[in-house]
Amino acid sequence: MSTAIAFDTYDYVRKLRSVGVDEAQAAIQAEALVSLVEDRLATKQDMAELKRDMATIEANLKRDIETTKADLKRDMKEMELRMVVKMGAMILASVGMIIGFLRAFPIPVQFVQPPAQEMRQLAPSPGRPPAPPSAPAH
Repeated sequence: MSTAIAFDTYDYVRKLRSVGVDEAQAAIQAEALVSLVEDRLATKQDMAELKRDMATIEANLKRDIETTKADLKRDMKEMELRMVVKMGAMILASVGMIIGFLRAFPIPVQFVQPPAQEMRQLAPSPGRPPAPPSAPAH
């Protein structure tokens, strides 16, 4: 497939000559115009190549985004685990400091005995004789 743009230089020169431009000037203008058109304008092939390149770039970007997402999720899980470990260490250190403080400066504690409970036996109900004491088992 050719990348050249079809441009009829003969027809262009003929049109310039018909309005009074001499043949040498018309030929130079035609060459300059062909050079400009070929250098600056895109062909259908150029556009197809551009579309193909853009599709490749888009696919690569999507792949890179997915890879970055997966890496970011993994890194976030690692950071979360590190944070939990550090927080646990801080809590343990705090508890240790509190225990150390309580040992260094003990609070006087007075143990109070709860009042003794009375043991009461049920009164015999009226009309029923009290039960005889049971014999000890041998």
